[in-house]
Amino acid sequence: MRYCLLILCFLSARSFAQDTSVIIDEHRFTLSEVVVRNNFDYKALLSQIKEDTTFYKAFRNLRILGFTSYNDIKMLDKKGGIKASLFSKTRQNHSEGCRTMDVLEETITGDFYDAKKGFNYMTPELYAGLFFTKGKICGENNIVKGRNLNTSDKSGMDKHKEQLKMLFFNPGKKVPGIPLIGEKLDLYDESAHKYYDYKLDVVEFHGVLSYLFSITPKEEFTKSNRVVVDQMITWFDMKTMEVLARNYSLSYKAGVYDFDVSMEVEMTKFNGLSVPKILRYKGNWDVIFKKRERALFTATLFDFKN
Repeated sequence: MRYCLLILCFLSARSFAQDTSVIIDEHRFTLSEVVVRNNFDYKALLSQIKEDTTFYKAFRNLRILGFTSYNDIKMLDKKGGIKASLFSKTRQNHSEGCRTMDVLEETITGDFYDAKKGFNYMTPELYAGLFFTKGKICGENNIVKGRNLNTSDKSGMDKHKEQLKMLFFNPGKKVPGIPLIGEKLDLYDESAHKYYDYKLDVVEFHGVLSYLFSITPKEEFTKSNRVVVDQMITWFDMKTMEVLARNYSLSYKAGVYDFDVSMEVEMTKFNGLSVPKILRYKGNWDVIFKKRERALFTATLFDFKN
């Protein structure tokens, strides 16, 4: 009943919505009219959003399930043409605590693979780490509590991969070890509030009433080299506070590297577990000693099984 009343309040508030600016722990946030009118505990909500682990958990859930995936990866040249690509249909099997993968269909163009069928590019290698299984892997779980991504015990390429995982699973959090920008990624640091606007709203997302939390650069800083995150928009299920979807984009240019990447992720439910159902990526990045990579990829996951 309370949920139905909330929907009615939500619909009526949208018709004459006015945003309200509040100070929380000396930081300014913008609250929509519907958040203010319904007396949401926005301090607790913002704290929960900041410490969210449900996004990471959804990907960890893939380690304990079977699923089918369409994988569409394109490596582009500087004019936007396709110089290498993979389109495949794969099936992850999960049985007795172990997972394996079958390649049901695969079409390759260009120099996607090397002579030993290793990846010639880092982007598909990172993709494979998320959605492909090589051989037989056992003993995994979906626990995220106490599982902190960190780079302290890694070096070289393994360290770079871990940094990219941190960037992907914890957008808005500091990533150590990246020269010039590691601190600038921390959107919840006190200094970041000078450069970004933070807004909490209530919206419908595919028929589900949800909190919409957005972080965008202030207009006067959109071209500042202090800004790395161009936008981060997240939809949270109002009942469970699980991430329903997230869109974010990041860009930066420095002497030794530059990047411009965007990601869209949408979740679905299977047997009570939140899991990603579609992920879209567009990226252009260059790191010293590595060739520039321009890539597009889409992962479409379905037919989940225990």
